[in-house]
Amino acid sequence: MIRFEDVTVTYDGASAPVLSNVDLHIPEGELVLVVGRTGTGKSTLLRCVNGLVPHFTGGTLRGRVTVAGRDTRTHPPRELADVVGVVPQDPLSGFVTDIVEDELAYGMESIGLAPDVMRRRVEETLDLLGLNDLRNRALRSLSGGQRQRVAIGAVLTMHPRVLVLDEPTSALDPGAAEEVLAALQRLVHDLGVTVLLAEHRLERVVQYADRVVVVPGAGEPLVVGTPAEVMATAPVAPPVVELGRLAGWSPLPLSVRDARRAAGPLRERLEPLVAEAALRSRQSLHVVSGDPAVSARDVVVRHGAIAALRGVTVAADRGEIVAVMGRNGAGKSTLLSTFVGLHTPTSGSATVGGSVASTLRGRDLVSRVGLVPQEPTDVLVADRVADECTSADRDAGAAPGTARALLDRLAPGVHDDTHPRDLSEGQRLALALAVVLAAQPPVLLLDEPTRGLDYPAKQRLVATLRELAAAGHCVILATHDVELAAEVATRVVVLAEGEVVADGPATEVVVGSPMFAPQVSKVLSPQPWLTVAEVAAALVVAS
Repeated sequence: MIRFEDVTVTYDGASAPVLSNVDLHIPEGELVLVVGRTGTGKSTLLRCVNGLVPHFTGGTLRGRVTVAGRDTRTHPPRELADVVGVVPQDPLSGFVTDIVEDELAYGMESIGLAPDVMRRRVEETLDLLGLNDLRNRALRSLSGGQRQRVAIGAVLTMHPRVLVLDEPTSALDPGAAEEVLAALQRLVHDLGVTVLLAEHRLERVVQYADRVVVVPGAGEPLVVGTPAEVMATAPVAPPVVELGRLAGWSPLPLSVRDARRAAGPLRERLEPLVAEAALRSRQSLHVVSGDPAVSARDVVVRHGAIAALRGVTVAADRGEIVAVMGRNGAGKSTLLSTFVGLHTPTSGSATVGGSVASTLRGRDLVSRVGLVPQEPTDVLVADRVADECTSADRDAGAAPGTARALLDRLAPGVHDDTHPRDLSEGQRLALALAVVLAAQPPVLLLDEPTRGLDYPAKQRLVATLRELAAAGHCVILATHDVELAAEVATRVVVLAEGEVVADGPATEVVVGSPMFAPQVSKVLSPQPWLTVAEVAAALVVAS
């Protein structure tokens, strides 16, 4: 179905090719997972499949890429649209209409399908992806995860033979991600669709893949194999694989189910260590007592007729890292936006550092609170990375080079002359975070901060957040990444339909939640372990 024959891609001005001498064959009806570090060329590999490389991205493509027998060099994207469906990282950038139902129908209108066929496919897709309640909603009013599902649906209505997805679950809550992956499984197994997807959150996807393609970058050859083959030697792996390596299990598990079957002896070893580990966890918190750094009291926020927040009361101290979790559309982004004055409560109050959030402006706002939004480009305005960093230092009153040093720590290797829109999703996020952190705000708000980040980048982010908390900063994360919450959060707040339904220590809130529990917790339940690092530390102390 898809063939790469000695393919090399070099972008204009680049000193080396992003892909070099790629030979790859993907047969019909396979689900292939593409993984690799941020910026190594995963998106380039995907864009070769529908002809975006080189027809729209520029650069030079040597070798040959064919899809269903069509050479992408001689067939531009419009001539491959009936065969290849593409869901980009940023769904909003690909929308053409304003309403969900219209967007689902647009592609079919473009190729002249009959109205009755269009209607049937729209209804099928609404049901398949759980979008029926959103059919008449404006696309711009949707949460990031809801937009992602609409983008996938708009492609599925075309019934493509090849489906290419770039980070398809990055903005989805765990339940919605499972729905999307289940739908992809049905397409592969029941309809023979070939699915090629890039994803950093291996814990969600690897067990469903037929094969894994590792893109190492720097022109190095691809590594291709079954999930078991690749995970056995991969330098980064999902938590169940890392837990299997720690425990010496063979074969290594790829799913929670496989890991639980092997975990009995490990649970027995850990049972007497639970109480001591819980004590160490509490002692590691850096909460500073006193007035809350940020608080919401009985806050109601409406988006037109929709109540996004319904009487929310929550507070966070300096030194806390609070994860705000919940389904797509639960009100997480609205809550964070309210703390920087982007929404004025209909009733109730939101304060930052004792001041009403909606009254803060300019330097007074920046010096108190920083928000890294779900779309990093919302805070990036310059044409060069270097100019963005210089401007951030100047606006924050920070020493020259502050933002650049933060960026180098979070995403090494980003060049000064690169336009922010030419960065990968993870690199743009790192740049936005560096821009906001240059001001060292006492309160830091992050909306989906690991979207597009590979595991090493996520670990650098975790280390940075822990240092900020240790220095007395208050950090609030709105996230669907349960592994991030397990790794770094001291508290978890769960929202549902704009209301707080849980608020407590991470171990108490997520361990008992089928949706928000991390993989280690699911494997070792009912013991309250959250991460492989916790388990490893406990075993070292006990030995």
